[in-house]
Amino acid sequence: MVTTINHTRIESGAEYIQSLRGRNLNVYLFGELVEEPVDHPMIRPSVNAVAETYDLANREPELASVISPFTGDRISRFLHVCTSADDLVQQNKMQRKLGQLTGTCFQRCVGQDAMNALFSTTFEIDKKYATPYHERLKRFISMAHKNNFVIGGAMTDVKGDRSLPPHQQVDPDMFVHITQRTDQGIYVSGAKAHQTGCINSHWLVIMPTMRLGEGDKDYAVIGAIPVDAEGLGYIYGRQSCDTRSMEEGDLDAGNAKFGGQEAMVVFDNVFIPWEYVFMDGEFEFASMLVERFTSYHRRSYVCKTGLGDVLIGAAATIAEYNGVERASHIKNKLVEMTHLNETIFATGLASSMQAYQTESGAYICDDMLANVCKHHVTKMPYEIGRLAQDLAGGLVVTLPSEKDFRSEVTGPLLEKFLRGRADIPTENRMRILRLIENMTLGRNAVGYLTESMHGAGSPQAQRIQIGRAMEIERKKTMAKKLAGIDTEEADAPVFPESYLARIFK
Repeated sequence: MVTTINHTRIESGAEYIQSLRGRNLNVYLFGELVEEPVDHPMIRPSVNAVAETYDLANREPELASVISPFTGDRISRFLHVCTSADDLVQQNKMQRKLGQLTGTCFQRCVGQDAMNALFSTTFEIDKKYATPYHERLKRFISMAHKNNFVIGGAMTDVKGDRSLPPHQQVDPDMFVHITQRTDQGIYVSGAKAHQTGCINSHWLVIMPTMRLGEGDKDYAVIGAIPVDAEGLGYIYGRQSCDTRSMEEGDLDAGNAKFGGQEAMVVFDNVFIPWEYVFMDGEFEFASMLVERFTSYHRRSYVCKTGLGDVLIGAAATIAEYNGVERASHIKNKLVEMTHLNETIFATGLASSMQAYQTESGAYICDDMLANVCKHHVTKMPYEIGRLAQDLAGGLVVTLPSEKDFRSEVTGPLLEKFLRGRADIPTENRMRILRLIENMTLGRNAVGYLTESMHGAGSPQAQRIQIGRAMEIERKKTMAKKLAGIDTEEADAPVFPESYLARIFK
């Protein structure tokens, strides 16, 4: 079963790409089995994006790598269990840098945040039930560190009828669940939807997707599975303009080298040995896991500021190519885009800086600020994208194809009529327009816009968490005290778990 761990240790992007070959994955795209996903032109840009995480670690080891406390190896920072606020801050800086380098989703934040959430959650389960999950997890992490693997997190179930809990679904496979327990391990079936980078990972860690009740014990399962395990199947997700990567040339793709990846993962009685099982029926801890994971993951959306940097640069470039860069309204729009982008980064960074230690020793970022960061991300990239399209002009959606530009008949006409400033090559103007299209309408709009809306929970999910943590009664007490209203509430104790207590201690 476990063939993935036989690869030699991965040190570079090229070695990472090689590690994905020959796995005989059941990947379906356009209704057909993909023989070698690494070489498929629609899939390869997403592979390149993950490879860049390894190459950045080699170029800037202090930013993108760390010494493993488990094995002593230098590992990707995406595999690190954070033991300080600075660890979390460095993650954010790495994420922004990778967004700048790829202009897309580089697919490793889910696994990173899953490992951190699992570390403290398994500690808490063991503390209550004397289970062996935390030690199993540490052994798994050590194995991942030794090989410098890519770990993917799989949380989002397909859910079926949203009004019903998992155990009341007409079809039990609407949520991944345990179908059988044996002396050797468990078997699971179901499906996980829009899983980022799943095919580009070496291991997947399945997790519950929501708060569970006592009737949902078979759905309270966490386990690690090699991506090439028997019974796993992958159905590749479509992206806007994705087939442009299969066309001749690279101009129309906008960002030909890098792209994101989402797929549906189907589990057909997939076996998980006990050594890779980290939750089996402890349903009351599902909510803890989900809340801790989303806290990490929502502040991880500072990665979108790296993409924002690229889009702001593209917008400024097209203004320059059009000869309008000195106009005051152009400058004002670029300032507004920058203001929005830095607001996202500031709240994510603040969440990491306000991290606090859990009983396991791992640090968790501030939940309130993490949710504020992600809530900004559900809105601000859309406005940045709108302003980029505003500065680009109508050509961003009416530009003729690269084949027309290369044509002996139409090419000279496009060379003549699509020129902006006389000193700027027409092709350069076309390329920057295609990049803006790619990030706001095309393939990488998935990673910049729609993923910003729904990844790590839709906007309402953040509003619920912000509402739970906003301490409105405490704030009312502050106001009453200053207004001279005599109330016992003015002396209300400050609880350790209080958001305000944490940031002012």
